Amino acid sequence: MLILYLSALHARASRTSTTTDSAHSNHPVTPPPFRLPQTLRSVYIISKHPFPQVDAFVDDSVHTYHLALARYAKPMKEAFADYLADHPRIRAIFVGTRRTDPHGAALQPFDPTDRGWPSFMRIHPVIDWHYAEIWTFIRQLGIPYCGLYDLGYTSLGGTEDTHPNPALRVGGREEGQGAEVRYRPAYELVQDEEERLGRDR
Repeated sequence: MLILYLSALHARASRTSTTTDSAHSNHPVTPPPFRLPQTLRSVYIISKHPFPQVDAFVDDSVHTYHLALARYAKPMKEAFADYLADHPRIRAIFVGTRRTDPHGAALQPFDPTDRGWPSFMRIHPVIDWHYAEIWTFIRQLGIPYCGLYDLGYTSLGGTEDTHPNPALRVGGREEGQGAEVRYRPAYELVQDEEERLGRDR
């Protein structure tokens, strides 16, 4: 989702620059060119029991993508309320929800938050992407990702409610007592509905 957003920013900046340069040749009055932000506002809602690997990946991403990251270690509704209070100019937030996620089936690409939640527009760039399409995009472009996905995890929450996906299990009791249990990487999963089989909730 972040890579899609960065690509869109770059494309807009390129189009604006080309249009402005062309317009200047005829000396019309033109608006200032669109400029890429120095940092991107982002928010990380930390799990009650976070994986060290996830925290490390977030830290790496802050450096790699120049993120102005706000961190909140509290339930999601409270975290968003605090984030909007700390950044009152925010009106919309990009969210990585897809239709196969819990409560995602009826969402539209642009949806205001539900009643009782802090008010902002939710933007869902990958709402209609399938699980396999997400991984094809990541791997074809060589986008870095959290190493837990190579260990069979397909949906990440906290350490107490997240396990390797049993659909990716290789070896174990059925292959003999004491056989090592291993898991294939997340990108080998095919079925959308199996993505959250490693989550307790």
